[in-house]
Amino acid sequence: MKKNDFIRVFRAFTDSTRLQILEILRNGEQCACVLLEDLEISQPTLSHHMKILCDSGIVKRRKAGKWSYYEIDEEGCACAKTLLDRVADRKYGALLPFVSKARRIFESLAARPAGAASSALKPAHIR
Repeated sequence: MKKNDFIRVFRAFTDSTRLQILEILRNGEQCACVLLEDLEISQPTLSHHMKILCDSGIVKRRKAGKWSYYEIDEEGCACAKTLLDRVADRKYGALLPFVSKARRIFESLAARPAGAASSALKPAHIR
């Protein structure tokens, strides 16, 4: 694994807005419009955060017409967990508290309700 892999993944967790987005996505796939309403941020700000999350592999995007839908990518979370495990295995003392916190985040993402992605609420404009 390259240094850039670590940077891409760890960057996803360095902002409180991105952590809020991940918390919302734990309940399943969400339209960008729902994220905008819940977070009360501008569309360009959301796009910036979603690009970082998607580039990290932790979130995946699905386009439907002009709408974008986002959900947690379980395969990407598994890869990110592997990166964290590698850091911990190397015993980087100063990073171990961060690794422990990040592991808890990944475990909580993986523990979201079964089938949550398929039972996501549809935004009002699609109903």
